[in-house]
Amino acid sequence: MTSPAEATVAHTAKDGKGILITEVAMKQLAALCADQGKEKVLRVGVRSGGCSGMSYTMDFVLASDIEKGDEIYEYKPKEGTSFRVVCDPKSLLYIYGMQLDFSTDLIGGGFNFTNPNATQTCGCGSSFAV
Repeated sequence: MTSPAEATVAHTAKDGKGILITEVAMKQLAALCADQGKEKVLRVGVRSGGCSGMSYTMDFVLASDIEKGDEIYEYKPKEGTSFRVVCDPKSLLYIYGMQLDFSTDLIGGGFNFTNPNATQTCGCGSSFAV
């Protein structure tokens, strides 16, 4: 089990920008990215839909699928391999400054998004409105 102090530590990319990622989420993402291999990156974004109007997306894509204009952030966990997170410029407008956390709870577990830009969120935490 993770201590509350460890869970609240947030990491940014090497350049100090990007999405804030808690220590717990960093460990989980580092393990998932290592399983995917070096040829894949984590793409984070938003799309229309969900209970509140917009929903978060997270998926592994080939590094060759990075498009011109995408923001690329590199994260280095305390333990494990560094990984890259990619976000398109339109999505970044909605999620800049967002914190990504991870929970192992049986109900409500998984990745959780805390978005300072959201004016409304749904109960599941997967969608939001601005």
